[in-house]
Amino acid sequence: MTMRTSKGRRALEALNFFMADVQAGVGPFLGVFLQSKGWNPASIGSVMTIGGIAGMLSTGPAGALVDATRYKRSLVVTCSIFTVLASLLLWRSQAYAWVAASQMATAIGGAALGPLLAGITLGMVRESGFAEQFGRNQIANHAGNVVAAASSGYLGWRFGFGAIFVLAACSAVLAIVSVLLIPAGAIDHRAARGFTADDEQHPLPAYKVLLASRPLMVLGAALALFHLGNAAMLPLYGMAVVNAHEGDPAIFTAKTVVVAQLVMILASYVAMRSLRRHGYWSIILITFLALPVRGVVAALVIKSWGVWPVQALDGIGAGLQSVAVPALVARLLEGSGHVNVGQGAVMTLQAVGAALSPLLGGVLAQYFGYRVAFLLLGGIALGSLLLWLSVAKLMRGTTPRGHGAGDNEVP
Repeated sequence: MTMRTSKGRRALEALNFFMADVQAGVGPFLGVFLQSKGWNPASIGSVMTIGGIAGMLSTGPAGALVDATRYKRSLVVTCSIFTVLASLLLWRSQAYAWVAASQMATAIGGAALGPLLAGITLGMVRESGFAEQFGRNQIANHAGNVVAAASSGYLGWRFGFGAIFVLAACSAVLAIVSVLLIPAGAIDHRAARGFTADDEQHPLPAYKVLLASRPLMVLGAALALFHLGNAAMLPLYGMAVVNAHEGDPAIFTAKTVVVAQLVMILASYVAMRSLRRHGYWSIILITFLALPVRGVVAALVIKSWGVWPVQALDGIGAGLQSVAVPALVARLLEGSGHVNVGQGAVMTLQAVGAALSPLLGGVLAQYFGYRVAFLLLGGIALGSLLLWLSVAKLMRGTTPRGHGAGDNEVP
C-alpha cells in the first residue's frame, strides 16, 4: 500500500465519521422536537413520510449519477452543504409546510451520499477489498453517530435544540475537509462502478442488469419490508417513553441513538470478519430475526431502562446490514458497470419501507396505542424472513470474491 493510498483511506474513514452527523442531522431528535412544539404522532409521522418519499425518488437517479460522474468528491461537498441548509430551514420555522420542505430537502441532499460513499470506497479498494474497507467505514460512521448523539443530547439539554443544528453544521465542515483530503487520483472511477480491467467498456442497460439478478430483487423486497417495520421504531419509542414521563426528551433521545450505535460498532466489526466464513445470506438472516424480537421488547418495556434491550437489537440488525448489504450488492453486480445504480436501487426499496413506516407507526400509535404499534411493526419483518428463505439455496456460501467458498457464481 502506498503512502498516498493509505492517506486516502484514513481520510475516507474520517469522512464517514463526520458524515454520520451530516446524514442524521436532527433526524433522531425530530420526533421529540416537534412533539415539544405541540405536534401529534400522526402529523409527525406524515411529515417524516414526505421526506422519505422524496429520498426514495432521488436515490435511484443518484446511484446512476455516481456511476457516471468523475466528480465524486465535489458531489460529497455539495450534498453536505445542502443537507445542513435543509436542517437550518427546520430551525427557522416549525410550520407544517416549512418542516415538510426541510425533510424533502434533507432527503434529496442525502440521497446521493450512500451510493457516493460506496462508490468512492469501491474505486479505492476494488471489490476484493470492499467488504473489509466498508466495514471500517461503518465502524467509523457508527462511532461518529455515538459522538454526535451524545454531544447533541448534552447540548440540547444544556442550551436547547438550537445547539443540535449548530453541531450538524460543524460536522458538515469537517466532512468537507475530510473528503478533500482524499487524493483525486486514489479513486479509480471504472472500478468505482464495478468494472475490472477485463470488462467491456459499454455495459448493458441498467434495468436489464438489475432485473436479471433474482437475489438482488429479493434482497431489495426483503429490505423494504424490514424498514417498513423498523424505521418508525426509534422515534416512536422515544415519543412513548417521553409521553410516559420517563425521561428528558433530548437526553433520552440521545441515549437511544448512543446505545444502538455502540452495538452497531461491534456488529459492523463482526460482519466485516464473518462474511468470509458465514456468507452474506446468514449474516443478513440474523438482521431479519432481530426486528420481531425488538418489537415485542418495545411493547413490553416502555421504561427509561428499556432503551438498552430495544436499541441493542436495533444495533445488531442495522450494524450487520450496514456492511453486508452494500458488500453483497457489489458482489452481485461485479463486472456490470452498474454497481452504484444497484446500490441506489436497493436503497430506493429500503426507502419505500422507511418512508411509509413513520406514517404507519404514527397512525397505529395514535389510534391503538404505542404497544400495539410496536407489535405490528415488529411483525412486518416476518415477510422479510419468508422472502430471504426463498433464496437460501442460491445464496448460501456466497462470500466476498477471492475467499474460497464465496467464489461461486450467483444469478
